[in-house]
Amino acid sequence: MRGLDDDKPALLGRRVAPGITLVIIIVVSITLMMVDNAHKSLSAVRGSLAVALEPLQVAAEIPGDTIDYLQQYFNRGALISENQQLSQKVLLLQGRLQKLAALQAENERIRALLASASSLDQNVLIARILSVSPDPYRQYVKLNKGSADGVFVGQALIDAHGIMGQVTNVTPLDSRALLISDANNGIPVEINRTGLQTIVQGTGRRDTLQLPFLANNADVKVGDLLVSSGLGGRYPANYPVARVTHVAHNPGEEFLDVQAQPTADLGRGREALLVWNASTQSSGPGAPHAPPLSHSSDADSTPSDPAP
Repeated sequence: MRGLDDDKPALLGRRVAPGITLVIIIVVSITLMMVDNAHKSLSAVRGSLAVALEPLQVAAEIPGDTIDYLQQYFNRGALISENQQLSQKVLLLQGRLQKLAALQAENERIRALLASASSLDQNVLIARILSVSPDPYRQYVKLNKGSADGVFVGQALIDAHGIMGQVTNVTPLDSRALLISDANNGIPVEINRTGLQTIVQGTGRRDTLQLPFLANNADVKVGDLLVSSGLGGRYPANYPVARVTHVAHNPGEEFLDVQAQPTADLGRGREALLVWNASTQSSGPGAPHAPPLSHSSDADSTPSDPAP
């Protein structure tokens, strides 16, 4: 009987002790947390435990860090190859984007030329500018249209903003046009505000023209628009040529010092218009013919035999 009585508390102890132990641990933990939260008295103990357990934490992270390093090491070649491919794709896309921007700008210029051509009474032909003269003393451009397209010497060249120049040399496949900025080129013009007629000459600079024959009492102001007068038959009348940018009265001089800026984009565009007008037409059998596909407001006004 005593043996059974001695075993009974032990069996009861084994059944109850784990639950009591868990409750005691929870109570102690809550008590410690409340004391630490209220008085911060266990901060030193917690810091000491963190320092003591740091090697164990580092040792626990070593396997994971080793696996990550090995994966990056063995995948390095694939990452380098992928990076090179992505760099090549970025370069290709950037090149396509630049080309798209250039095509968009070219499309806008062609639209402006077509809009200008649709408002003209004359027959016109769109020509592409192949090159611009590098010679600072000769201002000219080379065009991709020649005598096979009806181009002739003396034909006017314009863009969407005004007169650019006139054709001076022609071959069957291309031609060359002297710009109004050339020092040897002059255009009869009139001041749009007053109707005063004069000559505008090139200076060798694409952004500056001069009016050397205006008397000191001439009515000219900065901002006046100069348009072609049509005298001489080389250039069609009433086309914008330049806008006055400088007027000065020099004491003792007979003429004013007047400068103007061309309205056309000389040497900067890629397309231009070759113009036929009534003053450049002839009926001779050997005269060049205007192109059949041209822009004209009236089919009856299409020139048949343009000549210089």
